[in-house]
Amino acid sequence: MNSAAYAGEAISALSGRFAGRLIQPGDSDYESLRRVHNGLIDRRPALIARCAGVADVIATVALARAHGLEIALRGGGHSLAGRSTVDGGIVLDLSLMRGVIVDPLARIARAHAGATWGIFDRETQVYGLATTGGTMSTTGIAGLTLGGGMGWLMGRCGLTIDSLQSVQIVTADGRVLHASDAEHPDLFWALRGGGGNFGVVTTFEYRLHSIGPTVMGGLVAYPFARARDVLRLYRDLVREGPDELSIVGALLHAPDGAKLAGLGMCHCGDLEDGRRAAERLTSLGSPVMQTLGPMAYVDVNSMLDAAFPKGALNYWKSSFLRELSDDGIAILVESFASSRSPLSMIILEYLHGQAVRVAPDATAFPHRQPEVNMLVLSQWSDPTYTDQGIAWARETWGSMASFVRPAAYVNYQSETGRDVVVASYGGNYARLQKVKAAYDPENVFHLNHNIMI
Repeated sequence: MNSAAYAGEAISALSGRFAGRLIQPGDSDYESLRRVHNGLIDRRPALIARCAGVADVIATVALARAHGLEIALRGGGHSLAGRSTVDGGIVLDLSLMRGVIVDPLARIARAHAGATWGIFDRETQVYGLATTGGTMSTTGIAGLTLGGGMGWLMGRCGLTIDSLQSVQIVTADGRVLHASDAEHPDLFWALRGGGGNFGVVTTFEYRLHSIGPTVMGGLVAYPFARARDVLRLYRDLVREGPDELSIVGALLHAPDGAKLAGLGMCHCGDLEDGRRAAERLTSLGSPVMQTLGPMAYVDVNSMLDAAFPKGALNYWKSSFLRELSDDGIAILVESFASSRSPLSMIILEYLHGQAVRVAPDATAFPHRQPEVNMLVLSQWSDPTYTDQGIAWARETWGSMASFVRPAAYVNYQSETGRDVVVASYGGNYARLQKVKAAYDPENVFHLNHNIMI
C-alpha cells in the first residue's frame, strides 16, 4: 500500500477505535508535536499516534507492521540521537499515558511510560519517597530507566533499574507481557539497561526509598581560572564521599557567557552531614555563585533543567574514564577554553555506592565499578554553528582518548553505530542478542541503540 492509500484508508480505519489522538501532516498541532527535545533532529513522521492506553499501543504496532512502516517510540522525547521520531513512519507517542500510582505502605510506585521524572517525583514525594530519577525533571521515565538510570540518588539507591521490580510490555507480535524476576526473567534482565529493543514498555513498577522531602543540595561556581583546582577538589570529594552524597563536576558558562567551573550536589542523608559536605564544596573560597542549602528533593532534581532548553541543538560524546588524573584535568580545561557556544558544558558524574555493588552481569547495564563518566556536552542555538559544535565535541573527546576506556553510558550517546552499542553493553552484548532474537526476531524495534542479531 502506498503512503497516500495508507494515510487515507488505514488511519481512517484506526481512528474509529483509537482512544488517543492520531496526528497527521497538516493538522494544526502537527508541527509542534513532531518536534523532539534535541533541535538538531528535524524529522517528519507520517503519523503521530498519541496512545491513551495499552489497546492503542497494540493497534499502532499492528498498523505499522501491516504496512511496513518504521516505529519510533517516544516517552519524554529526549533521545539525543533522535530515535524517538522518524521520517515517513509512525511515532508511537506515550506522553498521554503519564499516571503515577503510589502505594506508600508497600513503598511501590506504578508509573505509565509517558510520565516524566518531574511528575513521578511530585507524586512520590507526597509520602517522602523516591527512586533514582536522573538529574532533570523533564526527562521521561521510560528512556532513562531502560538505559540504566544514573542520577542524584544512585549512591544510596542504586541505578534506576536497581529499583525496577517489573514492567508491562507490548511485544512486536502484539502480546502483552508482564516481565519480572519471576515472569520472563530473560526479558526483564534485558530491559534493565537494554533500551527499547524488545518492545513498548507501557508500565514500570519501582521500589521506593525514604528520601527527603528535604535534602541538602545546590550549586557552587568558581571563576574559570580556578577550573583545575575545582576538578581536583571534585576528584577528592567523590572518592571520599558516602553513599548519600552525589556530586557533579562541570565546566560551564554563566548567563552572560563567562566560563566557570562548578560543582552540584545532592546529599540525601542526615541534613547535618549534608551541611558538612556542602562546606567542602566551598572550601576553595570566593565562589561567584552559591545556592547550597536545605532544599526539597523535587527542586534538586529540577535545578539543572534550565541548562537544557528544549529546541537547543545538541551533540554529545561520553565515555567512562580510566582515571581523572591531573593531566586529564588539564586537557579538559584547555579544551573547554576553546568552546564558543555559551550553552556547551563538560560534565563529570561519579558512579558509586549501591550502583557499583551489583554484579556486571546481573542486569544488562554492565558498568558496575567506581568511576567517573565524562560527558562532553556540545549545545548551541544557532544552526550555522552546527559543524563547529559537533567538531568541538569530537575533538574534545578525542583529546581524552588515552584516559577513557572503551565503555559508554547508552543514554548519553548521539551516535548509534555498532561500536557505540557494543561499548555500551560490553560483555552483556551477546546475551542481549539472544533475548532480542527471542522477542523481536524481525527487529521491528530498531530505531534505538540497536542490538543486532
